[in-house]
Amino acid sequence: MSDQARSTAAPTMSQSDDATPEPGLTSPVTIRTIQRWAREGTKFACLTCYDATTARWFERAGVPVLLIGDTAAEVILGYPATIHAPLDFLILLTAAVKRGAPKCLVMGDMPFLSYQADDTEGVRNAGRFMTDGTADCVKLEVDRSFTDLVRKMARAGIPVVAHIGSRPQHARLHGGYYAAGKTAETAKALLADALAMEDAGAIMLLIEAAPQEVTELVVSRLRIPVIGCGAGTSCHGQVVVTHDLLGLTEWQPGFARPVVEMGQHLLSMAHTWRERVRTGNLYGPGGAHPYVMSDIELKGLDELRKSLNTPGQSSR
Repeated sequence: MSDQARSTAAPTMSQSDDATPEPGLTSPVTIRTIQRWAREGTKFACLTCYDATTARWFERAGVPVLLIGDTAAEVILGYPATIHAPLDFLILLTAAVKRGAPKCLVMGDMPFLSYQADDTEGVRNAGRFMTDGTADCVKLEVDRSFTDLVRKMARAGIPVVAHIGSRPQHARLHGGYYAAGKTAETAKALLADALAMEDAGAIMLLIEAAPQEVTELVVSRLRIPVIGCGAGTSCHGQVVVTHDLLGLTEWQPGFARPVVEMGQHLLSMAHTWRERVRTGNLYGPGGAHPYVMSDIELKGLDELRKSLNTPGQSSR
């Protein structure tokens, strides 16, 4: 089957946690779609994604929002922190995910130092996510000090998802990853950040690692949709790192426990393939090499062999 055929021939249903079939996305998900779901109280899922193949399966499963997270630095490139994600690399992955899942709302994650040093550079880099990366929106880790930048991006026509609360790109300021809003004072600051981002023109908010009660307060005060990442159930949407749900990471946060143990399946697959190669049984029980020659062509091959073994002729 050709690559094109493989990309189009696929099931239209997927299995949810309770094994009830759910249809894939039947129409493109837009910012208006997310806003309508928020008004109606319809919860939506978001997952990180880094390649076209996985994106295609997520779209078939009906996952409406995909985030090309700077977590690619960790789960794809093997670095110890998200700050090592290169800008061009994330833009390339964003375009790949959008090609794989054209109906999904695709969110590009602006990496460390792609917008913090200079507003003009930040707007330009965000624009690259929209043009080169074909993203539907961009995500920035921000607080109130980024209000002017978010306003400039909105003025330029760039949809911004404001990521507040625990911000992994700032983890070293705290000596590691941390939770946000755990005191009344920091909860007040978190709410102020959220309101400032909405006022600046952000189209959506993402809150990471905050207490349920604080998130509920933020959601109740905003008019824009809110995505949670370890921030409780009151958010309109929820996002986690896909590799955590697959059981591929060495450690998973408490809000992203594995759904499947894919790591064990990969170990089993790799072990089986290693043994097939060692024993010469490449195709498994009862399998045979798929490419065969007709009797006539085998006869011609035999004559070729004989001619190559004729005395006086060189062979290679």
